Amino acid sequence: MKASLTFRVLPQLAAVTAFSALAAFSLPAAAQSAGDNIVNVGWFHLRPNESSEPLYSRMAPIGPKAGSSASISNADTLGIAFTHFFTDNFALTADLGVPPKFKLYGGGTIAALGELGTAKQWSPAVIAKWYFGDRNSQLRPFVGLGATRVWYSGVELSKNLQASVTGGVGTATANLSSSWAPVANVGLTYNIDKNWSLGFSVAYIPLKTDAEIIGRVGGTVVSRNTTTLTIDPLVTFLSVGYKF
Repeated sequence: MKASLTFRVLPQLAAVTAFSALAAFSLPAAAQSAGDNIVNVGWFHLRPNESSEPLYSRMAPIGPKAGSSASISNADTLGIAFTHFFTDNFALTADLGVPPKFKLYGGGTIAALGELGTAKQWSPAVIAKWYFGDRNSQLRPFVGLGATRVWYSGVELSKNLQASVTGGVGTATANLSSSWAPVANVGLTYNIDKNWSLGFSVAYIPLKTDAEIIGRVGGTVVSRNTTTLTIDPLVTFLSVGYKF
C-alpha cells in the first residue's frame, strides 16, 4: 500500500517541481528598475542643419560682405552615456564622448576659399528621460529633455581664409562663443538580457554660435569680421549598454 502511494505521489511531485523550475526560468528578469546604473558606449553621428549670416566687417570698410555664407560638415565620434534609474520609469542620463571635429566651408561669394577652418566641439549633456513600459519590458521607448553646455577648442583657420582677411601678408585667428542649449531626445532600448541592451536615440539641439575672425600683420590688427552660425544639429546615437 505504501509503495503504491509512493509511486503515485512521486511523479506528481516531479511534475510540480519541473513546472516550478520552468516558470521561474520563463519569468523575465528586470531589465531596468529603480537604482540601476547603465553605461552605453557607441557611435555619435552629428548632422548640422546649418545656416549663417554674411560676414560683417567691424573695421573699414565697415559693413556686411554681401553674399558670403558658410556651411558645416557632418561629424562622427565615440559616445559614452551614463544612466541612473530613480524609479522604474524615470532616469537621468549624462552624455559624454570624444569631441567631434567639424569642418567649415565657404559659400556664396567666398565659396572659392574652400575649407575655411576646423574646430572641435565639446557638448556634454544631462537629459531627464521617461521610459515607457515596465521594468521587464524587452523593448522600451523613451522621451527626454535636458540641456548641454557647448564650447569649442582647437580652432584652426585655413591658409586661404587667413590670406583673404590679411591681404596675404599676415595671420588670422578665430573665437567661437560658448553657450547653453536645450536638448530634445527620443529613443528605444532593446533589452537582450538582464544586463545587456542595445540603444538607439535621436536628439535635436537648437544651437547658435557667434564667430569672430581677427586678422593681424605683425602685432597689428588689420581686420575684424564677425558672423553668426546656426548649427541646430540632429544627433543620432547607436550604442551597446551594460547594467551594473
